[in-house]
Amino acid sequence: MGGKWVKGDGVRVLVTGGAGFLGSHLADRLVADGHEVVLVDNLSTGRRRNVERLLAGGRATLVEADVVDPLPVEGPFDQIFHLASPVTIAHHAARPIATLRTAAEGTRRVLDLAAEWGAVFLLASTSEVYGDPKVHPQVESDVGHADPVGVRSPYNEGKRFAESLAVAYRRERSLKVRIARIFNTYGPRMRPDDGRVIPSFIAQSLAGKPVRVFGTGEQTRSFCYVSDMVEALVRLAETEYGDPVNLGNPQEVTVLEVAREILKLAGSSSRIEFGPLPEEDPARRRPDIGLARRLLGWEPTVPRQEGLRRTIDYFRNEERIP
Repeated sequence: MGGKWVKGDGVRVLVTGGAGFLGSHLADRLVADGHEVVLVDNLSTGRRRNVERLLAGGRATLVEADVVDPLPVEGPFDQIFHLASPVTIAHHAARPIATLRTAAEGTRRVLDLAAEWGAVFLLASTSEVYGDPKVHPQVESDVGHADPVGVRSPYNEGKRFAESLAVAYRRERSLKVRIARIFNTYGPRMRPDDGRVIPSFIAQSLAGKPVRVFGTGEQTRSFCYVSDMVEALVRLAETEYGDPVNLGNPQEVTVLEVAREILKLAGSSSRIEFGPLPEEDPARRRPDIGLARRLLGWEPTVPRQEGLRRTIDYFRNEERIP
């Protein structure tokens, strides 16, 4: 089992978090490449509607299950993409134990499954492992600057533990591990209520509500369109590289500038309203993707304004926002 992907070769793939925003787009790509795909999702934040068309095609199945429990799936599997995890600060604050269990127990269960079948295991980690970084732009060798007991710690520390656990399986069991440190990603199928910057700004703009920017809005982020991120994940799974790789868009932009862009693209007359900065909100976030360029021959190609137009169109037509 395992080995490199060859388009149309009948590879069997498991995607945890497969009905979520990123997982459903990845599943679309894998099926388009000719693979058989099994999706696992407890639908706590994922949505069946994200994968309904895919399921109807017959090359994907959805198993409603939580990765912290024994997984009711049947192998063999050649590849496993482990994306299952809540991603919003509101969820982490409200359900910190569940977030940590997903990162710890859930990752262990999926790693054991990968070891059982000799599958390539790709962990969807996060730029949040860097915390509020002192090194800018963020590079993989930076050990980060995170508070292990802060309000964001269930997610940050959970992902840091998941990375450590994956590497331990690689070292002790020779498991084929890939680690993607994913920076801000956006696009269709994000939930308007998930609390992240772009869906929040779009939903507020389309509803004619004030667009709420935290702090001064001068904090920066780097936004990668979802199709570019999927391409990076697929390429990373094909490598033999077992250490973390930053995946994201190196174009840095202020949150306030993004709010203004969305208002303009949405044709909204909403005003911008400022609120208090959330606890532990990182001041700057930008990936150094030199390793991804060298290793994968990859960098983002979708311009931000084009990606925002596509996302706004989705929200207007699919989420029923006025």
